[in-house]
Amino acid sequence: HAHPLFRVDGRDVHLDLPVAPWEAALGASVAVPTPDGSVTLSIPAGSADARKLRLKGKGIPGKLPGDLYVILRVALPPEASAPQQHAWRSLAQAYEGTFNPRAAMEVK
Repeated sequence: HAHPLFRVDGRDVHLDLPVAPWEAALGASVAVPTPDGSVTLSIPAGSADARKLRLKGKGIPGKLPGDLYVILRVALPPEASAPQQHAWRSLAQAYEGTFNPRAAMEVK
């Protein structure tokens, strides 16, 4: 039966890891579950959603252990309070005119 956190592919293991937008943007050290216990993972600054990070030898334990592939999933906080909405607006203003997530979709 399927594990609630891990997807197994041979000796390798895949894990979707929710991260906050600021952890992806600024970088962070976070605890990550592995088949053999928790480890600390350094998330590089500027990481995009679906970025795949490999933890060598942290997959299925054995004579030749597999690798653990951590796929970053940027998660948004739930409903924002007034101060949190203000922070999001400030962020939007700071990036106005310099960042368009749909730029590659624009018709020339």
